[in-house]
Amino acid sequence: MTTYDTRFLLFVSLFSVGLFPLAHIKWHQVSFVIKFIAIFSLLNLVTVYLFEPEYGVKLYGTRHLIFEGIGRFTLTQEQVFYLVNLVLKYFCTIPLALVFLLTTNPSSFASSLNKIGVSYKISYAVSLALRYIPDIQEEFFTISQAQQARGFEMSKKGKFLQRVKGTAQIVVPLIFSSLDRIESISTAMELRRFGQKKTRTWYVGQPFKVKDSVLVVGALLLLLITLWLFQVNGGRFYNPFL
Repeated sequence: MTTYDTRFLLFVSLFSVGLFPLAHIKWHQVSFVIKFIAIFSLLNLVTVYLFEPEYGVKLYGTRHLIFEGIGRFTLTQEQVFYLVNLVLKYFCTIPLALVFLLTTNPSSFASSLNKIGVSYKISYAVSLALRYIPDIQEEFFTISQAQQARGFEMSKKGKFLQRVKGTAQIVVPLIFSSLDRIESISTAMELRRFGQKKTRTWYVGQPFKVKDSVLVVGALLLLLITLWLFQVNGGRFYNPFL
């Protein structure tokens, strides 16, 4: 999340993508999220270029021209390299996040957080957030089906702008239904006197195993490598143009 060292980002990206077959994740499970993020990523890259076509030149301190372009819209090797790094950042974080969400039991994760010293209130909040993600997807699908039953075409047969408009119309009822559900959960937790005691037990709590320790050590090692790269590169960015 912090470094822009291309070598490190490429390694983590390949590792992240390689986890999908190991986790036995099917395409239909992540297709909607990946398509949505891909559109957002493409929009982000175009916006970065339009607002600052030579931002890479400012970052890396050199200028190798590829295409002169029109006016300020030039294309340089530095800008392309920076945009490639942005793409790698998505490949680093998104696959890991999807694998984590689809293979982790929220209650087990919350109990593990509490086991390493995180407050059980925060741990439980994380658990609720993870459980709520598939609920939001299901609610979105339900509202979408209701809209189509009323004659508003939102499937692949409909026009692109019509589908975008329909998606925007879903957001408002989705927000209100989410707020209602949050209020219900909060009331239920208060009635059960959640947070009254300093500690709590976990129904799915398990002792740490060797593979858990290996994972923690690996995560710390990646963090140390990131900090080391800050020192090697003199900052967040790896500069191959020097």
